[in-house]
Amino acid sequence: MTFFISFRYFLEFFIFKIIIFLLFPFSKKVSAKIISNSFMFLGQLSKYNKIAQNNCKMIFPNLSEEEITKIINKSWKNLGHNLFELTFLKKILKDKNKIEIKGLEILENIKKENLPVIFFSIHSSNWEVCVPFLDHNDFKTGAIYRHINNTFFDRYIYKQRTSSLKTKDSFYTPKGKVSAKEILEGVINNKNIFLLVDQKDSAGTEVNFFGKKVKTQTGFLKIARKYNLKIVPMKNIRLPNNNFQITFEQPLLHNNIEVSDDKKMLEINSIIEKWIRQNPDNWFWQHKRFN
Repeated sequence: MTFFISFRYFLEFFIFKIIIFLLFPFSKKVSAKIISNSFMFLGQLSKYNKIAQNNCKMIFPNLSEEEITKIINKSWKNLGHNLFELTFLKKILKDKNKIEIKGLEILENIKKENLPVIFFSIHSSNWEVCVPFLDHNDFKTGAIYRHINNTFFDRYIYKQRTSSLKTKDSFYTPKGKVSAKEILEGVINNKNIFLLVDQKDSAGTEVNFFGKKVKTQTGFLKIARKYNLKIVPMKNIRLPNNNFQITFEQPLLHNNIEVSDDKKMLEINSIIEKWIRQNPDNWFWQHKRFN
């Protein structure tokens, strides 16, 4: 990493910390509004705005430019909320009124069975809530994450994630050979897996997603088949009051030898597509998913 890039990363993080400091006298509601609107304004000026618009147009070809812009602007605002909420993630988990649960009976059945499962979700709403939520509800969980380029933000986000956990049984591991080993060890020790499976995986296989063949991670399906793990859809949406609604849907099985990993991933992608169509302004459109 060159000095100039490193300095830029430091400057970006320093500005973020200054903004958080300046917002300290304000209420969380006012601070969240300031940051989310700032994110929207800066996002509109960035190169990622065009990526987001193109992605949205491809999935919703019948929407007008105005409707597309409205979805993307709300997506930028959601990212601003996410970044701000990282500063008090643990408090969100402690507040029983912040997270509404649907499909509670599914979660209770999983707990009764006392066997590890694979929870999957997408980059929607505030996805950082998911793992701490599972941990706070006595589901020991290992999650794989990707490092971000800005090392200052990367360390900060990791610290906020781990400090929001209630127990030391759950963990985060960076994507790579080490993470595969740690996740498998977790399964053997009766720990669950949590994955976000909506983004491009360059090393993955091509699977249909919104009518287009895209590189998709399917490695977790091999684990599901080998250890006979249930695959549990975990939908997460942001409510109008910036609370969250987490819905646990019927678990999927992957123990039929006649069903390939790609075919099972098609089933999972159909669930993801449904979620995105239902709440498009919650999704992270800025990712180069279709390139």
